[in-house]
Amino acid sequence: MKKLLTFLFLGMSFSAVKAQENVTYQKPPKEILELADYQRAPSVNMDSKKEYLLLSYRNTYKTLDDLNQEEMRLGGLRINPITNISSTVTYINNLKLRKVKDKNEIQVKGLPENARITNVSWSPNEKKIAFTNTTNSGVELWIIDVVSATANKITSDNLNANLGSPFNWMNDNETLLVKLLPKNRKALIDDKKSLPKGPTVSTADGSKSQNRTFQDLLKNKTDEANFESLVTSELYKISISGKSELFKAADIYAGESFSPDGKYLMLTTIQKPFSYIVPLSRFPQKTTIYDVSGKEIKTVNEVPLNEIMPKGFSSVRKGKRNMGWRADKAATLSYVEALDEGDQAKAVPFRDEIFVWEAPFTNAATSFFKTKQRYGGIMWGNDNYAIVYDSWYDTRNSKTYLVNPSNTSAEAKIISDRNSQDIYSDPGDFETKRNEFNKYVLAIENDNAYLIGNGFTKNGQFPFIDEFNLKTQKTKRLYTSTYTDKKEDLLSVEDFKKGEVLVMIQSKNEYPNYFMRNIKSKNSLTQITAFANPFVSIKNVYKEVIKYKRKDGVELSGTLYLPANYDRTAKKEKLPLLIWAYPAEFKDKNSAGQSDKNPNEFTFPNYGSFVYWVTKGYAVLDDASFPIIGEGTTEPNDTFIPQLVSNAEAAIDAVDKLGFINRKKVAVGGHSYGAFMTANLLTHSNLFACGIARSGAYNRTLTPFGFQSEQRNFWDVPEVYAGMSPFNTADKMKTPLLLVHGDADNNPGTFTLQSERYFQALKGLGAPVRLVLLPKEAHGYAAKDNILHLLWEQDQFLEKYLKN
Repeated sequence: MKKLLTFLFLGMSFSAVKAQENVTYQKPPKEILELADYQRAPSVNMDSKKEYLLLSYRNTYKTLDDLNQEEMRLGGLRINPITNISSTVTYINNLKLRKVKDKNEIQVKGLPENARITNVSWSPNEKKIAFTNTTNSGVELWIIDVVSATANKITSDNLNANLGSPFNWMNDNETLLVKLLPKNRKALIDDKKSLPKGPTVSTADGSKSQNRTFQDLLKNKTDEANFESLVTSELYKISISGKSELFKAADIYAGESFSPDGKYLMLTTIQKPFSYIVPLSRFPQKTTIYDVSGKEIKTVNEVPLNEIMPKGFSSVRKGKRNMGWRADKAATLSYVEALDEGDQAKAVPFRDEIFVWEAPFTNAATSFFKTKQRYGGIMWGNDNYAIVYDSWYDTRNSKTYLVNPSNTSAEAKIISDRNSQDIYSDPGDFETKRNEFNKYVLAIENDNAYLIGNGFTKNGQFPFIDEFNLKTQKTKRLYTSTYTDKKEDLLSVEDFKKGEVLVMIQSKNEYPNYFMRNIKSKNSLTQITAFANPFVSIKNVYKEVIKYKRKDGVELSGTLYLPANYDRTAKKEKLPLLIWAYPAEFKDKNSAGQSDKNPNEFTFPNYGSFVYWVTKGYAVLDDASFPIIGEGTTEPNDTFIPQLVSNAEAAIDAVDKLGFINRKKVAVGGHSYGAFMTANLLTHSNLFACGIARSGAYNRTLTPFGFQSEQRNFWDVPEVYAGMSPFNTADKMKTPLLLVHGDADNNPGTFTLQSERYFQALKGLGAPVRLVLLPKEAHGYAAKDNILHLLWEQDQFLEKYLKN
């Protein structure tokens, strides 16, 4: 459990020689503060009948007190042991309803005081909405009646939400299956003062186990006992009137899923032994089918402890995977099994086999389809049509198959065979609709299916809707967005016969809002929401997607921002430039050179970019392309450093060529892998005056079994791991660097220790470096005080080392 510690910002003073500063929280200058301190618009959820909108409101940021709750880190989870819900959850504080055709919002009556709402879920008939509310001592179940917009509490605060949502609607729309805390729950053990009875011992039997560097794992027997206590639940049937009935005795219920017809329940439980080297998702599991009375029908899957995995991103575990209900049938399971024992290194004609298994499971499962590559998902349609996906990471190939579920001997038709990173050739995603079981299946109208695509092209983004004939496999374009001054997102086809499509429209200074477009009636638009722009002060900044090339001809792009009052014609003032980026790996130059940037996307400043500083007289190149390419048998990271520098040089050259910047005043920054990029750029080039690296990893020997998109381990390519690690070349790094890290980082590989050790190395070698540890923050930052202080730190750093 964690207790509030006096926060301390470590680092070298800007003007003093002290090693530490006792800094209190600061706020950024007015121009940045008025952008950062804003009210977030509500999120919107519409029912399938297009009758009601549910508007969910939450605070823009968490508070430090939110991050300072009791916490236990076990099995990959972060749990509040008092309230029995994830300590990382973000709460909704208010709910409103609105009829789609009306403009007035209706405040939901009867909500809990000081509401902390999450796990919001519509009933199957969409007449009720269930949600949980977290009190100071636990989690309650509440129900909203949609028509009356009234909420009522159903249970006391005794739900167990430590493994996710603690309830599921049953098909009768009147009952929920709910996980409650066991009545005889074991007390948690606090062994900080007790003496150990022996050492903690882990063993290896000689099998290779190349696991990534997971965090928050179990460490000893006390952790095991506390983990078991926290995640064990009793299952109850609870009616919306509050009547409860015990359904299943205490166990570790990790997954509950009703069959589409509601007659069967699939329960997955976590078994022992637990592991100290992998998270709970790889603990032993058992999956059993019951009828709705609780009678056991059949155990359909048993998965052993999975500590041993073959190397490679296309490798999987042995045994049945992806088990779930077939959405187009009343009660039929589907699942996948690897035909190569899950090892991508083994040469086999087919990688995976899909099976279907009809209730009550007295007959054996039947083979449905074999994939040549690794199974990537299935979209059920009806007896005649289903869509199957497979992919292979090493080649970035992705295939889409049209199959006949009723005729397994019929040859499947490959309807898409493409490079998954080639966004210009993306055919889009198939649309779905709710069937008689209220499950989403492939939308089919008169043997036609429908695809919605993002529409990225070399000339810009033009989203589209295609009609795909399932018999002829021919495609007909139904609609293409033609905006050049706005961005239109096609969200879903709401009525296929009438041609009604839910869309979101925005521009660089118009906040995203929802509309209903009719593509069969002169593309008429009906506005649904009217959220205002909370960032008026930057509505007139200049924004442009610029395209340029690096030395080897690879096309690059970035979104350029200039101050609103900057004279782009005279160009008398040469601005300092800030570049924010994140490297991405590719297997071919063509895909690497494609752009998914849209200049009409709403300008939404947030702590994850440098856009704020356009108000302080900086030029900003946001989301600059930093592709790392490895074609053929060459892996991208084999030439990581030279490609990194080439990308940076091309970006600076491009903006400098426009005449806007002083190329001696350029800073670079990034988060996570972008921080790793930043440290390497400052080390291996003279392009930058300073850099900002947040929550990164700097010593790759501490992530020896792969990192980011690197599949090879340290012992395969020690020169790659060593050469890419800026920690190893800290003696060459003399450029001012601001290191920032959350002191509770939970991301695999980016331990807070990475920044602490890199800072110590740089400081010891005489580099100008400042380390800021944000109290209680994980890999992404959440608390308002921390985020405002972060913006202040960055502003002070840039003013000193770049602007002046």
